[in-house]
Amino acid sequence: MADATENRDVLLTGATGFVGHSLYPDLVEAGHLVRCTTRDVHSARQRWPHRRWVEMDVEREESVHKAMRGCRAAYYLVHRMADTPDYEEQEARAAMTFLEAATEAGVERIVYLGGVKPAGKPAHHLRSRLVTGAILRSGEISTVELRASMIVGHGSASWQIVRDLALRLPVMLCPRWLENRTQPVAIDDARDALVAALQLELEQSAIYPIPGPEVLSFRECIERVCELVGNRPKMINVPVLTPRLSGYWLRLVTGANYHVARALAEGLKDDLVVDNDEYWELIGQGPRIGFNTAARQALAGEKKLMNQYERAIHTLVDRRRSSPR
Repeated sequence: MADATENRDVLLTGATGFVGHSLYPDLVEAGHLVRCTTRDVHSARQRWPHRRWVEMDVEREESVHKAMRGCRAAYYLVHRMADTPDYEEQEARAAMTFLEAATEAGVERIVYLGGVKPAGKPAHHLRSRLVTGAILRSGEISTVELRASMIVGHGSASWQIVRDLALRLPVMLCPRWLENRTQPVAIDDARDALVAALQLELEQSAIYPIPGPEVLSFRECIERVCELVGNRPKMINVPVLTPRLSGYWLRLVTGANYHVARALAEGLKDDLVVDNDEYWELIGQGPRIGFNTAARQALAGEKKLMNQYERAIHTLVDRRRSSPR
């Protein structure tokens, strides 16, 4: 992989999303010139005016080719969440378009953040993640596919569900899938993994899981957050709760989108656990952040953001009150 100081851009897709927008400062700090993509440049510039934005929609081939020109590396952080009947086909087409554009532009490295392969048959959205990774790795470009289970941080859909369940419910239904295990990884560790992937001395493509340091059931994750926030809900085991019904339940009691909630329930029908710390050793990562610490950081970040919103609202109200009528 070329040196970070080489004057060619790194394309950051998903730059307004949970992982992408928080990855940007790390890439800049590492010396990379970052080109951020979005479908709505105007809104993105209003929110992050000091970042370089280019318009790109993975479903419009011309926009992908245009955004990719002049880039030496590219992050693929684009995901759908079962919101249309043919979303798997749409994701596959988008990945193929991205690979074609990257090949044409002379990109040297693609970094893709996918999902952990379950022991059993993958749910639809996990299967789509795996297919996307396979497509990106099928070309001649050295592609690093990192596979994570739950990422803990403000903005993560799975973290949002855990947090909401822990904060809101005096009584909690516990479907059987809550007992399946995952390896939550802190967003800070995930960002370190993504940045390091650009500089790996690797000619071929490779897959690396990036597990967190603990193996926890989804129920244990909820119980840990309950302890942190001082909530003690009564938990009632429910032997059967289908992914569809689970999606409705989670949508009712959390702020999650129904498609996201159902996809999460489907994805947890098997353990999402790997016995492989190879990547962390390869990049020389020190001790990873435990779940409790990551959860505290996420809660603190959300509280800080809420305080900022409240101050902004109070400022707006004060201005309206003091303005001449």
